[in-house]
Amino acid sequence: MPYRYIEDIATADAAFALWGESREELFRAAAEALLNEMVENPAAIGTQETADISLRQEALDLLLMDFLNELIYLKDARQLLLRVDEMSLGDSLGGFTLQAHCSGERIDPTRHHLLADVKAATLYRLKVERVERRWKGTVVLDI
Repeated sequence: MPYRYIEDIATADAAFALWGESREELFRAAAEALLNEMVENPAAIGTQETADISLRQEALDLLLMDFLNELIYLKDARQLLLRVDEMSLGDSLGGFTLQAHCSGERIDPTRHHLLADVKAATLYRLKVERVERRWKGTVVLDI
């Protein structure tokens, strides 16, 4: 599991540390950690619905925050619980781009026991960095 929850960062929020061999692996780990924070049994989520996410941001950590906030928005606005199927991150002039194809399904209270109602990924202690040959990051969620 390429993430772990951090208990002592924020009292009323959820925080996790991430790692991966690539930027994409780090971002996918963040999406999984977010889903695990919101749903008791993510394995029960089917793949009936899809969503494509396309983002651009000047900083990699801000791109991660935007990506998580887009997943949260899709949960709130379209009632979708989503997993990342495909993802690519690119470097562009003055920033970074993200393309992701996600699949999941609408929230079904009879099958998806919701845990925390995540409101947003925050700037507090947000970090994405390359350390030696791995990517590491920290995210705090407002719940």
